[in-house]
Amino acid sequence: MLSRKNKLVLLKLLSLFSVVRGYNILMIALAQYLASIYILSPNLPLRKVVLDLNLFVIILASTLVIASGYIINNFYDSDKDLINKPRKTMLDRLVSQRFKLTTYFILNFLAAFAASYVSFKAVLFFSAYIFGIWFYSHKLKKIAFVGNFISATLAIAPFFAVFVYYKNFENVIFVHAMFLFLLILVREMIKDLENMKGDLAQGYRTIPILYGVKVSKTIIASLILLTLIPSLLLITEFHVGLMNYYFMACILLFILFLILLLKADSKKNFVWLHNILKLIIIAGVFSILLIDVDLVLNRIL
Repeated sequence: MLSRKNKLVLLKLLSLFSVVRGYNILMIALAQYLASIYILSPNLPLRKVVLDLNLFVIILASTLVIASGYIINNFYDSDKDLINKPRKTMLDRLVSQRFKLTTYFILNFLAAFAASYVSFKAVLFFSAYIFGIWFYSHKLKKIAFVGNFISATLAIAPFFAVFVYYKNFENVIFVHAMFLFLLILVREMIKDLENMKGDLAQGYRTIPILYGVKVSKTIIASLILLTLIPSLLLITEFHVGLMNYYFMACILLFILFLILLLKADSKKNFVWLHNILKLIIIAGVFSILLIDVDLVLNRIL
């Protein structure tokens, strides 16, 4: 049996894990490694990529900055989240705001220190990334569409760091990036529909609050239709192996998404739409392995 003190420590650890969204960070790190192995450096031996210390440091710095970003975002959104996500917020509040800020600065320092191992340019990149996340959380998040656009841009920034490291400028990379960017942008706009109650109470100027739910849904539908373009290009114009089945499935899910979006009129409906997008993103991470199934086996042996 755990003592009361140990239970409190465990709860605080769970609270901190909830604040930094540890599951998301693990998924992003995995996605960076898989993208490095099967998209950005398909001709390099698996061992050389996995054991590349510079790549490890870049991904480590990325995870540290993302974790700190979740903390500062949680710090600024604590009142709003208490309305929109009361259960999660109560767990998050087991850790004091002072401790969160202290952890935020420590993580950012460690990220910059780690980046210094790679190069001075890496330090500049991650310093700009840290500033961008803070400025977004502090100012830009409340501005209609600008906040959504910047959030989606910040979300794909860790992949940009790996992309620059490998200097792979093939068109297929940009099409993959556009697909992911549009998907995340749609997800951010769906979150605005989910969180209207808290956003309105805290003075956020999001699209559904300023222009109404109908306008917001029209923009989301337009973005989903735009997402079909990179999906079709990746199926028809580029060699993505068995991953083309993933993009075919995405097209079907996009059609389902549009039908459900048309009928959606409550927070519960918007949560379902959000979950569909999360499923597409998570499945996309693992489907990278399908680009070349033989490569998966051959590069391990």
